[in-house]
Amino acid sequence: MHQRKTTNGSGHSSTSSNMYRSSSGGYGRDVEGGSGRYNDTNANILEQQNNERIYELSEQVSRLKGLTIDIGNEVREQNSLLDQMGDGFQSTRDMLQGSLARIGVMLDTSSGKHMCYMVLFVVFVVVFLYWMMTFKGQSGA
Repeated sequence: MHQRKTTNGSGHSSTSSNMYRSSSGGYGRDVEGGSGRYNDTNANILEQQNNERIYELSEQVSRLKGLTIDIGNEVREQNSLLDQMGDGFQSTRDMLQGSLARIGVMLDTSSGKHMCYMVLFVVFVVVFLYWMMTFKGQSGA
């Protein structure tokens, strides 16, 4: 419940535990003024508004809960994909290291004959690709 401090004329403060307390000390009813129905109606309207706000807040909390669950699922899924990518990069790195090691061994153990063959192969591939690009460019496709 909300508490409201009120100050009486002598400067002393008192705490009221209900903001709907009437001047006669009762809750929601003013017997002396004859406006008991007004206070009851006002209290009922305020109570209904409070219940509506509580319902709206509970709906928002439910939506936020669903959203956080969805975010958590998405994060787990993304982490799984990142782990798979990391594994893929690791296997690629291992494969490249093995290939470079074999090329290094081949260059160290053999004569310049193998190096000549490799250079000629690379030159042939580059010339072939250049020829394919120029031939395809002239065909108009």
